[in-house]
Amino acid sequence: MRRILLAVFSLCACFFLLPRASADDVLTLKIATVAPEGTPWSDGLAQFKAMVEKNSGGKIKVKVFFGGMLGDENETVQQTQRGQIQGVAASSGAIASLVPELNVLELPYLFKTATEADHILDGVSSAPLEKAFRSKGLVLGFWSENGYRCFGSSFGFIKSPADLKGRKMRSQENPVHLEMYKAFGASPVPIPTTEVLTSLQTGVIQGYDNTALYASAAQWLSATKYFTITNHIYQPAAIVFNKTFFDALPADQQTVLLSARADLVPKMRKEIRALNPILLENFPAMKVQVYTPTATELASFDAPAKVARDAYMKKASSGEAALYKLVTDELVKYRKAGGK
Repeated sequence: MRRILLAVFSLCACFFLLPRASADDVLTLKIATVAPEGTPWSDGLAQFKAMVEKNSGGKIKVKVFFGGMLGDENETVQQTQRGQIQGVAASSGAIASLVPELNVLELPYLFKTATEADHILDGVSSAPLEKAFRSKGLVLGFWSENGYRCFGSSFGFIKSPADLKGRKMRSQENPVHLEMYKAFGASPVPIPTTEVLTSLQTGVIQGYDNTALYASAAQWLSATKYFTITNHIYQPAAIVFNKTFFDALPADQQTVLLSARADLVPKMRKEIRALNPILLENFPAMKVQVYTPTATELASFDAPAKVARDAYMKKASSGEAALYKLVTDELVKYRKAGGK
């Protein structure tokens, strides 16, 4: 017993004799994302890296891992919470695996326009969502976006829910997305983004929903014949930090990380939205046909979308219910005011 106690004492003594981190130490901020290089997301993260390293006086170095190098979205969100990495750039649908309040933003046909989404994200939802992030060991850095999700398939255009009946559609691993596909009559297959292309090529799935930008960047279009502009879910994305890492930073360095909000958020949104129509124009050259449904065809999604929203909200937590009321009440006011 005496030998054991001496060994423990020696280990403890060695620990306390280790040099403590000084204010001059350089910290590394590792950020994971499934976004490939050469996309607006990678450009935005490169700008973030340059801003942070410059404004921190070189005390914070940023290293970004692109293309799912450290794992899929849900996996890297979990790694960030555990502190295995310090940050993640991911869709709200993936971050919702830890912060369920974000599922409210994923509800189909919640936002009629991107400006409505901007108004909600930058306004009434900010305080409750930032609180929700912190309660799960995360800190919201700043918003960007994935954008409006549409349907890609190998079997034809999706002009109404009837076209999805019985079809094996890849679903994001998110309960709102699963409810939506069920309400639309499809057979959802929840799989990670990193497995979608192979699943399309082998016939495990017959289609998916995502943005034109991500479908292009991830090369899903190589196994896609039809792309329908349904814009059924507006999906934000965010850069999120590990709370323990963030809270340990000096106040001025915390400010450096958060100051990107004012500069990068509007810039990244503008770049992503400007690129979308250009991408769609080039889809036919990649042998992908594009179709924009008529107003009547889009209206056929309204009733099942409401079924999906209601089905999810019946199971929602009190935090989600409170946020949903806050968001929907504000959207009514915003629309009555003419979107101002």
